[in-house]
Amino acid sequence: MKLSDHRMIYNGDWGAMFWAPNLWQPQGGPYSAAAIHNFTRLLADSGIDTFAISPNTQIAWYPSRAVPTALDGYSRGDERWGRWMRAHPPELNLAMMDRYLDLVEAGVDWLAEAISASRQRGIAPWISVRTNDPHGYLEKWVDNPINCPLFRDPANRLQGTPLRPGKHADVLWVGLNYERQEVRDYYMAMIRELVMDYDAQGLELDFLRTPAICEPGASQATIEVMSAWIGEIRALTRKKAEATGRPYPLGLRIPAALGALRAIGLDVPALVEAGHVDFLSFSNYMQTAWDLPLDELRRQLGSSVALYGNVEAGLNGLPVCRPDEVETSPQPQLDAAPRNGTQMRCPYVVTQALLGAVAGRWALGADGIELYNYYAADEDSAERICTWDNMQADYTAIQHLHDLDSLRGLDKQYALTTMLSPVWNPPFDTPDQLPQILQPDWRRSFRVPMCAEPDGSTLELVVQIVVDRQDPLPPIGVSFNDSWPTCEAQATDEILFAQREYTHHTPEHTALNFTFSVDDIRDGWNEVSIYNGSHERHTARDRLRLAITIRSVELAVRQLASPC
Repeated sequence: MKLSDHRMIYNGDWGAMFWAPNLWQPQGGPYSAAAIHNFTRLLADSGIDTFAISPNTQIAWYPSRAVPTALDGYSRGDERWGRWMRAHPPELNLAMMDRYLDLVEAGVDWLAEAISASRQRGIAPWISVRTNDPHGYLEKWVDNPINCPLFRDPANRLQGTPLRPGKHADVLWVGLNYERQEVRDYYMAMIRELVMDYDAQGLELDFLRTPAICEPGASQATIEVMSAWIGEIRALTRKKAEATGRPYPLGLRIPAALGALRAIGLDVPALVEAGHVDFLSFSNYMQTAWDLPLDELRRQLGSSVALYGNVEAGLNGLPVCRPDEVETSPQPQLDAAPRNGTQMRCPYVVTQALLGAVAGRWALGADGIELYNYYAADEDSAERICTWDNMQADYTAIQHLHDLDSLRGLDKQYALTTMLSPVWNPPFDTPDQLPQILQPDWRRSFRVPMCAEPDGSTLELVVQIVVDRQDPLPPIGVSFNDSWPTCEAQATDEILFAQREYTHHTPEHTALNFTFSVDDIRDGWNEVSIYNGSHERHTARDRLRLAITIRSVELAVRQLASPC
């Protein structure tokens, strides 16, 4: 199946059009279909060609007749729903529920309305079913009203097997167990309704939110059960395509760790070989996978399936700060957990990072791009969960994302994936290249996909090495794509591209900027090598004292500074 009409996918969950009502219905009043049309109009104007709408957690957030819904038993102000998402104060949770209720009372099925509004504006509406969404059970509350009744029976739940040796069981992976026939039947009923009763044009099974399917160490029999279940869904989509006379693609949103997926029951190469899927959409969990190996995945999976690269709402786990407000800390801030004056960066706000992430995916042969959690930066209130300080996603940037030619010559930021992210998800996330420790005379190399720039451009390439602040800081050398190493650098505490007023690294970190020619950038993989230029390694004390901790490697393609 050709998917060339689906190159720019916007994935919006059940709350995408509801989190920020002042953006989509600024006139106020009971929530109405106008808000949905305002939202889809923005997507169309921004150049989105496919809207993957995710209408479920464990339950349906649309008016389902097949499975329980979020509004079952709800009346305005019902305190049982006041803490369904623990990160929100009760009044925000209840206000969110009331917006859905406004539409129900007006006779509006918001999912059908979003599908219709998308089609009216030339956007292909897809359904994206989250197969084990953590909202609800992430709250450590089995009786949360947004959990399904099956979840109350421990026999239907996964054990939350630790993803890292020695770690306690993790509530994030105590999801529904697809080894259970009851669980598969439950989701099949939801999927059948969404495919057959709604006028969408494609289906994505989102196994990445979260990658919890069966217990690790799944047997071949369990893997075959899961393959057969997806085969049943494939039969549904083919039936829908025959009824409508138009294609109805089916695909999976998954991590790139195919072996880890097989261990929990999902044999992706076998599904591709069986012809059960038309596309695969790859990502890390909650930070952008800068080194997503789409070229290698293509070699493994062949040419019969389209491969999409995701961008996520997290740039990487490196915290940045407002220098006039940041709190000092006696200990280094090890991840992006917020403290006053610091923030985690978002590529939907730092436009240059969005352009860089997408350029890297096209350069490795992506068939399309999926923008995930873009709406997380659609802020109209500082009390929102996903971001702070009324950040606003830059929808105007999307028009530049459609191919490499539209990206060449523009300012871009590239970075590397780190294990510093607040939600770090091994073994499913791509292996983290950072942080790294360099003892004297050591070298480390890192690779990141980039796009080449036009000849004769007025751009420069700046490689920024972010390290723990120390005294003394040993000399650091850098080479780019096998260039001769240089130690000529500019010390700085500023990040390469600001996120609004967040302009600096945190006090625990400092950086060195190394400048190279953009002519050295290749389409595809590029390599940065870093040297610890100290040679004092005679004793263990010397090696520890003069070791460098590299927190991040970030690259800017930007206009040359004008001479003074």
